[in-house]
Parts: sequence; structure tokens; C-alpha cells
Amino acid sequence: MKAVNILNTSIHNLSRLELLEKLNRSGGVVVTPNVDHLMKLRKDPELRAAYQKADFRVCDSKIIQYASIFLGQPIREKISGSDFFPAFYEYNKHNPEIKIFLLGAREGIAKQAKEKINQKVGREIIVGYYSPSIGFEKNEEECQKILELIRKSGATVVAVGLGAPKQEKWISKYREQLKTIKIFLAIGATIDFEAGYKPRSPKWMSEVGLEWFYRLICEPRRLWKRYLLEGIPFFGLIIKQKFMAKPIIPSLSFISPRKKFSNSK
Repeated sequence: MKAVNILNTSIHNLSRLELLEKLNRSGGVVVTPNVDHLMKLRKDPELRAAYQKADFRVCDSKIIQYASIFLGQPIREKISGSDFFPAFYEYNKHNPEIKIFLLGAREGIAKQAKEKINQKVGREIIVGYYSPSIGFEKNEEECQKILELIRKSGATVVAVGLGAPKQEKWISKYREQLKTIKIFLAIGATIDFEAGYKPRSPKWMSEVGLEWFYRLICEPRRLWKRYLLEGIPFFGLIIKQKFMAKPIIPSLSFISPRKKFSNSK
């Protein structure tokens, strides 16, 4: 599987359809690197370890796609979590092996997302949900409760919408305790979008790389630091990679999916 190196993070150069087919065939963990993730990876060894364990790292950002073109390694397609998740459940609407558990969002939001998705798909593809408390990841009792809910739900897929780096770290830590789960999707704010709790940017803004600006306007107090301070050095680092070719963080290499997952579509 071909990959593109962006700041020494290996991003898999897949189309959306290829990713859907590979997931249904082999299963695995999907993370979706964007500029914020790549900057966090430089400083967070635990996040780097979680990323290295992920089976698929796909481009979540038009900015990263532009950077790949500048570096001479063009990424074929932007596959953001908020676009990929609806494509995933639509692709599997008639596949009875796909049963999804939603983990994330505020109280009541995941339930709304469940109801809307099931109505769109025409079956109970979302079989369970849980909205965790703030700081739950440090509470082992609550985490074990979540694992038991997932097991009892009969889910084969867990979609984790906790934001980075929390969602990637949680998946990495508890993946092996969920033997019946074949696919893990790290999907950020997607549960909020699916529930209609937060608006997506207009499609044209997403396609030209301005979705970050739309989100900044909608949530300036929460996102100004991420986009206006922490993200700016990314561009200088890309220029350094282009002209100096020096490693910035330990390389994240691809690890082949270990689980097999048949597609009965």
C-alpha cells in the first residue's frame, strides 16, 4: 500500500472506495491526520505510538493534500472522518455484518445521531451509543463500563468521536480488549454533525481547504488557539521538509491489519 511522508508521518495514499473495500475485507483502525494532529504528533509520544498502531492513516485535510503536492508526493484524495463515516454506513447499509457503536458527543447527542442514521439507512446499523463524562479516559471503572456496553451491543464497528488525541489513545489502549470489534474509526466531531447538533461547512469551503475557517468562525473561543497559533508552524516545517529533507519526528510506518473481516455485500 502506497504512502506519502508528511513531516515523517506516513499517510496512506488511498481513495475512499479503496479504503472501504480494505476495511470490509481486513478490518483495522482508521485515523485521519490533519494539520492539528501532525503538530501534536511532534510533541506527544503516546499519540505517536497510537498512530503507529493504526492500520490506516488517511488524509483528513485539504491543506495536507496541498502540502503533499508541494512536496512532490500528491495525495490522491482527502478522506475526512466526517465525510468518510456517512460513506461507510451507506456503503454497508445492506451488509448485516456491519453493526456500529457510537462513542462520544454530549449526553443525548449520540442518541440523536443513532436515530437519524438508522432512519437514513433503513435498518438498525447503529446498535449502541454512549456519551462519556468529562475526563472519563482517566476513570478505569467508566472505561470498563464502556467496554461491556460495546460487547453487549453486538457491534462489530466502534466509531469514536472524542477528538484528538483522546480518541486515538483510547482506541490504542482498549483495542485488544474488544475482540469482536473488527473496525475502529476515529471520527472527531462527526457524531455532532450526524445528529445535527453542529453544522458542517459548505461543501465548496471543504473542497478548497477552508473548512477550518468555517469551524473557527462557529467556535472561535475553542478553536482560535488550534488554528491561529498551533497550526501556523506547520507551513514552515513543510518548507523545511521540501528543501532540507531532515527528519522531524520518528517515522510512523505501516502495520498490516491483523484481523480478517468478510464482506457479505
